[in-house]
Amino acid sequence: MAIGPKLMRAIVRNDAMREDPPEIYGWRVFALVFSACFGGMLFGWETGAIGGVLAMNPLQEKFGYGQKSASEKATLDQNIVSTLQGGAFLACFLTSWLGERFGRRRCLIGTGTVTVVGVVFQACSAINGTLAVMYVGRFVSGLGVGAASSLVPLYVSECAPRAIRGGLIACYQLLLVTGIMLAFWVNYACLLHLTAPAIYILPLSFQGLPAIILIAGMCFCPESPRWCARKDDWESTKQILINLRGLPVDHEYVQEEIREIAEQLEHERQLVGGSSTKDLLRELVTIPGNRKRTFIIFMLMVWQQMTGVNAVNYYAPQIFKNLGMTGTEAFLFATGIYGILKVTGVAIFLIFMADSLGRRASLLWTSAAMAFTMFIVGIYGRIEPPIAGKPISPFGYVAIVCIYLWAAFYHSVGWLFNFVIARTVLTMQQTMGTAGYGMFFMFGCFCLSMGLFAWFFIPETKGLSLEKMDELFGSTPLTPGKSDAEMASGTADRPSSIYEVNSGKS
Repeated sequence: MAIGPKLMRAIVRNDAMREDPPEIYGWRVFALVFSACFGGMLFGWETGAIGGVLAMNPLQEKFGYGQKSASEKATLDQNIVSTLQGGAFLACFLTSWLGERFGRRRCLIGTGTVTVVGVVFQACSAINGTLAVMYVGRFVSGLGVGAASSLVPLYVSECAPRAIRGGLIACYQLLLVTGIMLAFWVNYACLLHLTAPAIYILPLSFQGLPAIILIAGMCFCPESPRWCARKDDWESTKQILINLRGLPVDHEYVQEEIREIAEQLEHERQLVGGSSTKDLLRELVTIPGNRKRTFIIFMLMVWQQMTGVNAVNYYAPQIFKNLGMTGTEAFLFATGIYGILKVTGVAIFLIFMADSLGRRASLLWTSAAMAFTMFIVGIYGRIEPPIAGKPISPFGYVAIVCIYLWAAFYHSVGWLFNFVIARTVLTMQQTMGTAGYGMFFMFGCFCLSMGLFAWFFIPETKGLSLEKMDELFGSTPLTPGKSDAEMASGTADRPSSIYEVNSGKS
């Protein structure tokens, strides 16, 4: 039974939604998406838990913070936080090969398992007060988090109907920020109701919960139909699409989707041919269509981090403290409210904007809004910085509200830059002016730069199937003497229907 196709058509407005059959929006595809997107929650929980845990006095005593200066404490916090990014960065080089070799589903089960192992190390380090074990645990968890952050959007995009693909991929972000929010509130609840050592062991242990749910969920989900097709397992491709779309084998929509996948795979194989890895890497920069896509992807990852998102995600308690809040309970509560605003922003974008307003327009207006809020916080730190022992001024409350608004705007929109941010935020807070106001000016400028980049370089992709992306970005002919039109016209050897696939025609 389809899940509210009439309601979905009222919310999502694009050509694909109007043209495609309502049966494809059944419960199976949504169950698959939310099961996979717990890979986003495991990232969010790891992100949200660590800052609050490190702010707890009992854990600081356990790790020997008492004898250290403020600068040494900041360096130690940054080292602990950024070790996860080191693992995630390494995972990026392995995930593509593993995903192609073993499939998206099995690799997601593996990422959940690796993350659980890392969480066990982190909890043990808190029990024993051993920093080296904490570093190992954060790094191992980073391997799982980094792999999941690559695999989940890929898996969802390969299984989702084209009309709502953007919204379903955004579910990854929704569960990511939900994980951050839950981690914030778990930290706050533990601070209120528990004593050492449970006050910090429980929040660290809860980081493994999304990974366990991911493992369990993926045991009941199918493999990506496009991955099966890449392995020439067309029977599995057909069965998976029939089950996910809720349509019979001879339905025109299923026939067309199979045909598009087959044509795209043939096109890719013609392009790659016997090319070596070196040849393929060279083609990333020598072929205009590939170069444009590579440039856009790389720059979006840079802008994502340089807007300040993980500065606040990882160090929200410390940032609220620097804005004038006093007491661990107060700034952990403020951090929890920040988490709620993040989830609200993502939910609004997912429901009303991702596949209706579009990606490009969303980037344009949210970048301007985020820049405005960051500049307000920076101005507060510059002209009316908080004074220890005195209450927060009215302007200070405006700055705190701007942090909340920024969270809602950001989540409507690269691990190396993730690491850079995680490793330098507390240092920037100490060195870039009173209350670190210069850091917020810097983030505001990057937000504006992201908007300009979106205006000049990013096309709209809403409502397009994955197989139509080549047409949007430009063709990529690699065979000398053959144009894309000539290559695309060679359909005689392509499966034009499921029946041709099943009968052994290639």
